[in-house]
Amino acid sequence: MRVAVLAPVAWRTPPRHYGPWEQVASNIAEGLIKKGVEVTLFATGDSITGGTLAAVCETGYEEDRTQDAKVLECLHISNLMEKAAGFDLIHNNFDFLPLTYSGLIKTPLITTIHGFSSPRIIPVYKKYNNRGHYVSISNSDRSSELNYLGTVYNGLDTKDFTFVEQPEDYLVYFGRIHPDKGTAEAIEIAQKTKRKLLIAGIIQDEGYYKSKVEPYIDNDQIIYVGHAGPDKRKELLGKAAALLHPISFNEPFGMSVAEAMLCGTPVIAFNRGSMPELIKDQKTGFLVNNVEEAVNAVNQLAAINRKDCYDWASANFSCDKMVDDYYRLYEQILGN
Repeated sequence: MRVAVLAPVAWRTPPRHYGPWEQVASNIAEGLIKKGVEVTLFATGDSITGGTLAAVCETGYEEDRTQDAKVLECLHISNLMEKAAGFDLIHNNFDFLPLTYSGLIKTPLITTIHGFSSPRIIPVYKKYNNRGHYVSISNSDRSSELNYLGTVYNGLDTKDFTFVEQPEDYLVYFGRIHPDKGTAEAIEIAQKTKRKLLIAGIIQDEGYYKSKVEPYIDNDQIIYVGHAGPDKRKELLGKAAALLHPISFNEPFGMSVAEAMLCGTPVIAFNRGSMPELIKDQKTGFLVNNVEEAVNAVNQLAAINRKDCYDWASANFSCDKMVDDYYRLYEQILGN
């Protein structure tokens, strides 16, 4: 089987620090290679893969802002589509724009929908409803107007994480600093429980950071550590008493939630979007509705068995499981 995996070109695949879609595309590509599939990864030129790399740019447009994002995207997607006949199947991890080529090629296109940036993009998916093959990353993140081949949870390489049985006495917030992700609420939870909070992630909303986050950073109780690469991520998540995930939007998946549990770290999350699918309430963490309930959950952390967190995440959110699930969908599409 010859498969083209299309990643975004915002960041390197796999990403150095941030880039969840790039991370999933990488995990799919490398997992397929382990299964003996002939894979070509379409990504930035500095990307790393055990397969063939096809690139139109050396670095992503978020890492080199002299580049025009739309121009890069058009060159990148067209590079794959003009070579489509050389593949048995194309796996699109790059949103809706590649769908617009699908009526012009014969190669089947499977698209992982990594969330909807806006309801306004749904008409593109609707147009190709009967031609494309859509996969959701959680059952909660589906549009009633679209047809789905299945749901496949994002998978992580379990070898990238280490189970920590005895954590240190701090809470962690891990994700982009943006109102959607609830950085300010995490700070409030830490203050009310008198627990140390380590904040890790890129600043995506500068105004929000300046007004709602920075004034509370004292480098004693509330500490901002910047963005964290793989090694730092493993250490921060693994040694934490809990991950705080007080989101204010319906998150499609939540990579940091699965990452934390793979370290044995329970998650306290606002009960929105995919959170009930990722977290077993009172078993691998707590599903709460507000700051006060989160504060109560912090005080109940001793009731959580960290091994249960690790076992649950390993069984449901591993790279191997994700790739096996996708491979079955590939066979379904190709009629094998």
